[in-house]
Order: sequence, then structure tokens, then C-alpha cells
Amino acid sequence: MSDTSAPIAAIVFDMDGVLTDTETIWDEVRRGLAAQDDLPWPEGATEAMMGMSTPEWAHYLTTTVGIRGDAAQRTLEGMAARYRQHLPTMPGAVEAVRRLGSRWPLGLASSSPRTLIDSSLEALGLTDQFQVSVSTEEVAAGKPAPDGYLRACDLLGVDPGSAVAIEDSSNGIRSAAAAGLQVIAIPHQAFPPAQDALALAAVVVGNLDEVTPDLVAGLAGSADR
Repeated sequence: MSDTSAPIAAIVFDMDGVLTDTETIWDEVRRGLAAQDDLPWPEGATEAMMGMSTPEWAHYLTTTVGIRGDAAQRTLEGMAARYRQHLPTMPGAVEAVRRLGSRWPLGLASSSPRTLIDSSLEALGLTDQFQVSVSTEEVAAGKPAPDGYLRACDLLGVDPGSAVAIEDSSNGIRSAAAAGLQVIAIPHQAFPPAQDALALAAVVVGNLDEVTPDLVAGLAGSADR
């Protein structure tokens, strides 16, 4: 079977850490809540919450970190305040979305809540580039479970095996791979993925500028090899 026997049908982006450079902001806001509550920050907590849905990470903050009150509300209020100040964008994000969107249908599978997805895409001027977007609030389980990517592919009307995911984190890579997508990994410098997760990626690149239509198209049929 040749590589062109199963052409790429769609691309599904992650958002935080791929399009927006917000992983550090999530960490700073959550650590800030712990500091406000005079709590130590548990080792591995940052990495553990990457990809979790809002109920999942709120539960983690409450039970594992010990955050008091409504952990979700406190966190999202902090995130919204930071976004109003400045929404940092990953280099080449807008260009990459427009470049790939001119050739393939695009989806988004994000761990952010719906309100932050919509406001982020609007701020980036990319709302009309995505045919579908899925928050892990809207599926049964967050990353590393495959639910978000499976839902995005279902809404796009494509088989997951013919889709490509662009991810940065361990849980994100695991989620997309478990759903059956080919994964292009762009490791986040501040929070690099674990080696076992990175091994699940079809391609590892250094930045979004390297994610060209030729690179994506070259993944066609590779799941069958």
C-alpha cells in the first residue's frame, strides 16, 4: 500500500502550548492560589494537570493540593484576568493555522474551558479557521483519555486514522495517539513531554514553522506501515 492510499483528511490542533503560550500562565495562577492558601506546591502537580478537564483539575487542586473554596472559579477568574492583560501566542501560530487551513479542515481539541477557547480564538483572529472545537469539559474525560480527539474527528466527519494532531504535552500526545491520530509533537520548552509520550509521536519538530503542508501530507498512510 502506498502512502497516498490514505490521504490526510483533517488536522486537529491543541491550543494551550501549541497556539497560545499559556501553559506557564496556568501554572502561575494555580501556584498563586496555593500560595494564597499557604500551601506547598506538590512535586509533579503541574505535569499531572496538563490536559485534565476543568472538573478533573479542579478536583485535583482541591484534594491533592488542598486549595480552598471553588478551585475552578478561582482559577478561571485568575486566567481571565491574565488574558485581559496579555494573551501570549506561540511563534508562528497564526501563520501555521492559516497555512494548513488552506488545505485541510481544522479542528481544535483543548483542555481549556469553552469560554477561554472562544475568547482565545477571537483574540487570535482565528475563529473562522476552525470548523469544530472541543473542550474537554464537553466530553466524558480529559487528556490523556482520547475522548476530545475522538469527538473532534466525529464532528469533522473523518476517521481518526486519517487525521493529524499537533500537540506539545505528554497527556496531549497520549490522548491523540490513543484516539488513533498521527501526532506531530512540538515539545514545550518549559514543560517538555516525557520520553515515553514523545515516542508515540510520528514526528517531532522544534516549532510551528516546521509544520508545513508537505510534512503533514507525508504522514499519509504511515499508520498502516
